[in-house]
Amino acid sequence: MRASLSKGRKPASVGPVPQDSADTTPAYDRDCRLCPRLATFLDEVRVEHPDYWARPVPSFGDADARFLIVGLAPGMHGANATGRPFTGDWCGPLLYSTLHRHGFAARATSEHRDDGQSLIDCRIANAVKCLPPANKPELPEIRQCNRYLAQEIAMLPRLAAIMALGTIAHRAVIEALGLKVGAWRFGHGAKLVLPTGATLFDSYHVSRYNTNTGRLTEAMFDGVVNDVRTHLDRG
Repeated sequence: MRASLSKGRKPASVGPVPQDSADTTPAYDRDCRLCPRLATFLDEVRVEHPDYWARPVPSFGDADARFLIVGLAPGMHGANATGRPFTGDWCGPLLYSTLHRHGFAARATSEHRDDGQSLIDCRIANAVKCLPPANKPELPEIRQCNRYLAQEIAMLPRLAAIMALGTIAHRAVIEALGLKVGAWRFGHGAKLVLPTGATLFDSYHVSRYNTNTGRLTEAMFDGVVNDVRTHLDRG
């Protein structure tokens, strides 16, 4: 077994994760094995952590949301363990506390599946739905999983704002819409009006590295979410 599997903070047993609304749509396949490297890695994770979700992680939130957040991929001891994006690890507190402050989340924290958290006019997805080794998905895996993101976007008829957390998420959104990546460049704080009519808001990822180094501060991230809030409130 790979040594990396046991690193990090391990949460308490979470058991089976209740089906999110995405579980019954074409945008999610609980048993997807399209990426052999990721599928094999998850097989190994389930052996070492039998209480973890350790499957493709479904999107979370309002199925009729105007606001979609796109992250990178599940974290080992976060979404991969709990089955909910940005839940139970380092990345979640900044994301959910900011969403709560701007009226997009019922609670300021998202710790486990029974915590009562829900999203308001907001939905969270990932560019890659499976945990990648060393938190680094490969380009073919990102492209393979892009079909699910494209379906996710198509399922949201009122979608008016998308927030991409990092360059990979940004590129995944652009590709999911069938656009040329080179014509739509990532930049923290950037606002790009898409051909669909929705606006793409870019932010650095709420990762431990970015927040510890000061590349992304709480004020910087709050500013992006506030821009989304203002955009939606203006209709």
